[in-house]
Amino acid sequence: MRQFVVVGHDVPTDPDAVSLSDLPGAGRLDLLCRCVATGVFLSHGIREDTRVHLVYADEFTVTFDAASLRHLHPDERNVAARIRDALDAREDAIGHMPADVSPGVELRRMGLSATLDRLAEAGTLVHLHEDGDPLVDAEPPSDPVFVLSDHNDFTDAESSLLADAADRRVRVGPKRVHADHTVSVVHNWLDTDGYASY
Repeated sequence: MRQFVVVGHDVPTDPDAVSLSDLPGAGRLDLLCRCVATGVFLSHGIREDTRVHLVYADEFTVTFDAASLRHLHPDERNVAARIRDALDAREDAIGHMPADVSPGVELRRMGLSATLDRLAEAGTLVHLHEDGDPLVDAEPPSDPVFVLSDHNDFTDAESSLLADAADRRVRVGPKRVHADHTVSVVHNWLDTDGYASY
């Protein structure tokens, strides 16, 4: 299993504030939608061994589990509509029990710390950051959980949390790239067993 945690800093948690006609204006929801699509889809297929977790305002986490997703398409508006449905179901998430939104989509009342604690039990936490060690020099871990930020840098509190929680910190290349491109590079790294086999 490979998992991605993407921290969304500016995304509204009110579903009424999510306009499908202006996804960039909804806290760069367009970028988070592309992270989901890049995370779970292949060309004409789906990666059944992948989950993408979107952490909103350190309050909610929306999870897309590729193995059980149904009727999700890779375009931004379709993904955003599912996210809006998840936020609309937030009252059904009680404690850390998730609200079931649709097949393969859940919302939990969990911020970044609780989400990382939950995922660390089953995987290796890898902090994706421009100041990390080069990805090409690292060995792919088993059951990795990659943590990255949206268009904003991690806050000081998030950086401190990740410094304590992450098993590794790596970078995907010498230049900063969009979050969804980072997900794509990491998938390729894992698909090729650390660029060792094609």
